[in-house]
Amino acid sequence: MKNKLLLLFTLCFISSYGQIAHKRQLSMLGSPFEVTVVAKDTLQANKYIDLAVAEVKRIENIISDWIPSTQISVINDNAGIKPVKVSDELMALVERAIRISKLTDGAFDISYASMDKIWKFDGSMKEMPSPEAIKKSVERIGYQKIILDKENNTIYLKEKGMKLGLGGIGQGYIADKIKELLYANGCTSGLVNVSGDINAWGRQPDGNQWTVGIVNPMNKSKVFAMFPLEDSAIETSGSYEKYVVFNGKRYSHIIDPRTGYPATGIVSVSVFAKTTEIADALATSVFVMGVDTGLNLINQLKGIECIIVDDQGNIHASDNIDIEKYKP
Repeated sequence: MKNKLLLLFTLCFISSYGQIAHKRQLSMLGSPFEVTVVAKDTLQANKYIDLAVAEVKRIENIISDWIPSTQISVINDNAGIKPVKVSDELMALVERAIRISKLTDGAFDISYASMDKIWKFDGSMKEMPSPEAIKKSVERIGYQKIILDKENNTIYLKEKGMKLGLGGIGQGYIADKIKELLYANGCTSGLVNVSGDINAWGRQPDGNQWTVGIVNPMNKSKVFAMFPLEDSAIETSGSYEKYVVFNGKRYSHIIDPRTGYPATGIVSVSVFAKTTEIADALATSVFVMGVDTGLNLINQLKGIECIIVDDQGNIHASDNIDIEKYKP
């Protein structure tokens, strides 16, 4: 995640209910970031949004692996050398990430950052890496090699060259923490969108629910479903812009950390959950696991739903989603 936070512009909407929905769009961590808050006036709204921006910076300086001084960077620098003392906050986040790894049989793994970068998705790669290079690229990956000492609050990576990267869960975590902070400070309604990780609470100034549209990446001009969000979250992972094709097979930029091979068969996964952190991690997991295995996992998890678009443009949904009901 890049250390970049640049204000672009601010939008404001005033309702007949005497409240405003105030939106600010930024570039954060190298990604689009948008926060909308409902407040009594612009002054209060800006205070809420400034709190959100400060929270982003605070978390960035804990979990970013681009900043040399963060706890994650220090853990990576000491891989195979010694345990590193960390905050309760980071310990809890890494512990939850490992839980997701166990749940998904390693399809989600924050030690993915240890992977050798042998796949290129910028148009420069003309042939597939060799099977030997692919196998070697994931040798240092393995959540089982992340050692947590909760008594001493330390994290240790067992092998030199290992690295943690929280890109698959960190943006969702940030969205959740912004919601938590703003709500605690009196903002009872808002929406945070961290590069597709969306968390909404309360309602819009006119009393309507927040809504999010889902598009088929194979036909981006058309929204095929509009879903209400109220005290819930959604995250969408997609490979429709970053992929390569060899021998007629489409390989996405999302790579299976267990095998080193890119995920195939899926172009988009949207996961609904109570927290963006969970939605974020599970969307990546389902992408790697594939349509059938991914849906089977989601159908076993209470309160979590999923929509998948495969590489033929077909739409698949978990058991408790009736897409027909939400067609615009």
